[in-house]
Amino acid sequence: MKKKEFIIQDLLSKIYQKQFPNGKLPDQRALAEAYHVSRYTIQEAIKNLNEIGIIKVVQGSGMYVYENLQNNPLIFNSLTRTPYERISSKMISITKEKSTPEEEQIFQLGNSEEIWTFQRVRVVDYKIEQIEVSKMPVSLFSNLNQVHIEHSIQEYVQSLGYNISHYITSYSPTAVTKTQAELLLCKKGTPAMKITNRCLLDDGRVYEYSELTAIDYTCTYITPFDKDTHKSRQS
Repeated sequence: MKKKEFIIQDLLSKIYQKQFPNGKLPDQRALAEAYHVSRYTIQEAIKNLNEIGIIKVVQGSGMYVYENLQNNPLIFNSLTRTPYERISSKMISITKEKSTPEEEQIFQLGNSEEIWTFQRVRVVDYKIEQIEVSKMPVSLFSNLNQVHIEHSIQEYVQSLGYNISHYITSYSPTAVTKTQAELLLCKKGTPAMKITNRCLLDDGRVYEYSELTAIDYTCTYITPFDKDTHKSRQS
């Protein structure tokens, strides 16, 4: 684990253990000495914690943990903790075809309805980090185009008056294929993470199904302990 990642994880642990009186972190110089790293490394770690909403930096006063943070579940990964201005997407392809039986099941479609399938890459700080293949029903998104795909699917969906409810996400290990390796500029067989998303509207309809292949991927979950859930799993 890189030093910056270790510091982020360790500070998160200490924050959730309430080790900082009044929610105030030590200054950057003290943290650099404690972790035996440069001030730059500390600044990068603090920047990450600030970007994902863990701490706030008050100029001239210090660094503070957001109130009530310990009571809320938190999930972040190496992409979602990056500000949008440092992420861009580039469309590779888009097709419109008759839905398969599997797609009809996912989107609850009738026979012969059409599905958009598009592929794009996610670029973070000028480096391709992910390859995404997504499917969306044409009946909901008849005018989907390259501009929407390379900007923000969420904004596009909401601009049509739909309300996004939640995401169902699963993770599994995979290896980069030859075609993917050419896009990701890595070797075939490089270990990667496969991330599958079902994106739901507030009426329960799935509006997008996507599969992403990500390299250099990390994900952190922080959840409060639920005694009732723990007890039910024991019975």
